[in-house]
Amino acid sequence: MRRRRPPLGSPAHLLLLACSFALTAYAGVRLLETDPLAVALWFVGAAVLHDLVLVPLYGAADRALLRGTERSGHRARTMYVRVPAALSLLLLLVWFPLITGRVVDRYARATGLSPDGFLARWLLITAALCGGSAVVYALRHRRPRTHRPPGA
Repeated sequence: MRRRRPPLGSPAHLLLLACSFALTAYAGVRLLETDPLAVALWFVGAAVLHDLVLVPLYGAADRALLRGTERSGHRARTMYVRVPAALSLLLLLVWFPLITGRVVDRYARATGLSPDGFLARWLLITAALCGGSAVVYALRHRRPRTHRPPGA
């Protein structure tokens, strides 16, 4: 006999979802109490930049990648490029102000930490992501050894 699942999910799932909404509401209230106009402007700017500039750019890059892998007959290899590239670009987007040095003073005042080294860290993480993807690809696509009888 199959056990029926609740229509909205398990109690643990609902509790986790409620905690996520509570944390988001708390962060939103804390963020908006300092300068709501600047926060709203940042969100609108980020949405416009993402939707009008970044989506067409990475959509075109993905189409070019797909065309290249289809021509060579290796479309299954696309994910081994997509995943590290997407994660690397996400980190670049997050660390861009620190990599370019635009908010160095603000970062040092706010955190008490040195902002040096973000470019090197991003490059190391990107190399590790690409290397890890290459290792996973090599492990999944290694050729099986042919079984030879002893003495052959």
